[in-house]
Amino acid sequence: MQYFVVMIDYGRRGREAIVDPEMTRREVVARVASGEYANISFIHEIEESAVHDITDDILAEAALPELAVTAADLQANTFDHAHDLRKHEPA
Repeated sequence: MQYFVVMIDYGRRGREAIVDPEMTRREVVARVASGEYANISFIHEIEESAVHDITDDILAEAALPELAVTAADLQANTFDHAHDLRKHEPA
């Protein structure tokens, strides 16, 4: 018996484990690549009595690039945050 557990993190709303014994590895990769599974905490492969964390493997197969935060992004985020704070100052 082999199946996959995909843990989705919804932040403050909690987490959801998606377990479908009939889902193949190919289907998991396809759902990750399509964006159906987003905010993935982990993906485990359960085979007999062994558990394997295959999160990195599945993400690599789905070709989801990890985008690094650049200095320009950090600066823009700082400016946006400062602007938001000014909007809420008392007049």
